[in-house]
Amino acid sequence: MAKKRQTFSKEFKTKVALEVLREESTIQEIAVKHGVHPNQISQWKA
Repeated sequence: MAKKRQTFSKEFKTKVALEVLREESTIQEIAVKHGVHPNQISQWKA
């Protein structure tokens, strides 16, 4: 059985991107915290 693709709300993406911009922790740490791949977070930040 195929795995369903995960979707994220605009609010969640914004919250994570702002957390990255604050530079209080690394992208890797934030990715682990939220269960998202670091490359995905980099795309949201851009």
